[in-house]
Amino acid sequence: MASAQSGTLYRGREGMWSWVAHRISGMAIFLFLLVHVLDTALVRVSPEAYNEVIGHYKTVVFGLGEVGLVGAVLFHALNGLRIILVDFWSKGTVHQRKLFWGVVIVWAVLMAGFLPRHLMNMFGA
Repeated sequence: MASAQSGTLYRGREGMWSWVAHRISGMAIFLFLLVHVLDTALVRVSPEAYNEVIGHYKTVVFGLGEVGLVGAVLFHALNGLRIILVDFWSKGTVHQRKLFWGVVIVWAVLMAGFLPRHLMNMFGA
């Protein structure tokens, strides 16, 4: 009789977390695109309602949401390139952990370049 394994198949390493983050960022981008299409379509129904909705986008809450959106798009794009390398490069699976940390570092550098400018625009500096 085989002994039952305790725990889970997932080990919580970089590969699993990049998979989880890729799915979450993809769903966040999809949700944004859905809302964007709907609010843009509103201009044909009622330009006044469209202007009111767009006015809400100038608030701090939506400004912080834009930070999340840019972060999600950047991570999703960079991690997508990592996935392509892992899938099509013969040594991709050997270096997938290093590639993940490369994605994290490039993402952080790009966000560090974006964040100050965006915050200045948000707070009128």
